[in-house]
Amino acid sequence: MSLIPESVVGLDAALRAQLADYARRYPEHAALADEFSTLLDDPENPFLRSRLAGHFTGSAWLVSADGARVLLTHHRKLDRWLQLGGHADGERDLAQVALKEAEEESGLGGLVLEDGVLLDIDKHWIPERTDVPGHWHYDARYVVRALGSETFAISEESLALAWREVVDVANAAIETPDGDDSLPRMAKRWLAR
Repeated sequence: MSLIPESVVGLDAALRAQLADYARRYPEHAALADEFSTLLDDPENPFLRSRLAGHFTGSAWLVSADGARVLLTHHRKLDRWLQLGGHADGERDLAQVALKEAEEESGLGGLVLEDGVLLDIDKHWIPERTDVPGHWHYDARYVVRALGSETFAISEESLALAWREVVDVANAAIETPDGDDSLPRMAKRWLAR
C-alpha cells in the first residue's frame, strides 16, 4: 500500500506525460525533459521552494486574445524582462501554478489556460540573495490567454509590465549575458503553432 495520496500520483503522472510529449515534439530538449522527470522522484519535495538544490516553478506565456502580443515583466529581483511566473509552493499542477502567477503578477481578469500543453521548459540558475542561497529553477511554461481587459496592474514583483508583439520578441536578440534565449525560443514556438 502506497503512502503517497492518489491525487499526487495522478498529478505527477500527468506532468511526466506532458514532459514525454514535450521531448517527442522538441527532441533537442529530451535530456532536459528527462531531468525534470527525474526530479519528480526526489524524496525531498521538488514543488517546495525550501528544496534549495532546485525546485519546480510554473510560468505563463501570456498572450493577448488575438495571440499577437505577449505580456512580459521587468522582474524586480532579477532585473530582466521575463515571462510571468513563480514558485509552485507545494502545488503539483504546474499549469495551474502558471495561471495563478499570471493572474497575481498582471492583475488581469479573464485569463484562461490555453490547453495545458507544455510550450517550453527551462532550467536556470537563480543567484544568491541576502536570505536565499543560489539555486536552480526547473520552469514549466504554459500558454495563458487574456480574454478580458488588457489593462494590467504592476505587482510588487515587477518593475514594469509591457505588451510586446510576439513577432518582435521572436526576432529580437532578447538575451541575457548568460546566453538565455528562452523568450525568443518561446515566441518562435508560439508563432509556429
